[in-house]
Amino acid sequence: MHIWVDADACPSVIKDILYRAAERLEIPMTLVANQPLRIPRSRFISTLQVRRGFDVADNEIANRVEEGDLVITADIPLASDVINRGAHALDPRGELYTPDNIRERLQMRNFMDGLRAAGVQTGGPPTLDHADRKRFADQLDRFLTRRT
Repeated sequence: MHIWVDADACPSVIKDILYRAAERLEIPMTLVANQPLRIPRSRFISTLQVRRGFDVADNEIANRVEEGDLVITADIPLASDVINRGAHALDPRGELYTPDNIRERLQMRNFMDGLRAAGVQTGGPPTLDHADRKRFADQLDRFLTRRT
C-alpha cells in the first residue's frame, strides 16, 4: 500500500498526522503538489512536484494510484476516480469515501457548482478545527490498522 496526498490543499496539521503515521507504520507516502514542499527526512516520505495547472496534481495521483492505495484528498472527482480504480480515499476532515457515498458527494458538488455558476454565494467549508483533526486521525488509524 502507498499513501498519496493531494498536498496543495491539504492542511499542515493533517500532513503532520500523516508524517507520523507513515513513519510509525513504515508506509511509503508521496505528497503531490505544484509547489516545493518541506517534509521531514524519512525513507518513507517523498514529494512529487508537478507543473502548475488545473487538476495537474489530481491527474498525476489518479495515474499513479494502484488498487489498495490510500489517497488523502478533499477533491470529490479525484476521490471518485480513485475509488473506481480500486483504491481508497479519505477526506482531510476524516470522511472515508466509499462507492456508496461518493455518488452522493459528486451530486452535491455538481449542484453547488451549478449554484455558484448562477451567481449564488455558497461560501466555503468551515475552518478545520480540533474535532476535524481528531476525526481524521481516528479514521486514518482505523483504516491503516485494518490494512497493515
